[in-house]
Amino acid sequence: MISSQRRSVIMMNNKTLSYLGLSMRAGKLVTGEEIVLKAIRSSEAKMVIVAGDASANTQKKFRDKCGTYKVPLVIGFDRDSLGSSIGKETRVVLAVTDRGFAKMISKQVGIMSEVEYIE
Repeated sequence: MISSQRRSVIMMNNKTLSYLGLSMRAGKLVTGEEIVLKAIRSSEAKMVIVAGDASANTQKKFRDKCGTYKVPLVIGFDRDSLGSSIGKETRVVLAVTDRGFAKMISKQVGIMSEVEYIE
């Protein structure tokens, strides 16, 4: 039996992943290291999400880049969850390019304990 606290974390996790799927269908999400880096540099990225199982080097690269350009960064989930949430194969890094979607996702992530959230 799943505890009520664990159940609420799972539901928030699913909600966050659903928001990612919505933003992908709306054309407000980009994936891939180079495309996300370009979105960060051009101030198009409103939030970057890096898989928790990404390499330490990849996490550091995006932590540094997002810090420099003042883009909110979320490190969490796993590459399979990120990929399936947007209808693709595994994904390590995503950038949300719409302020509204970024705000909805950050509200969910802000109350989740399994995610490292960096503003």
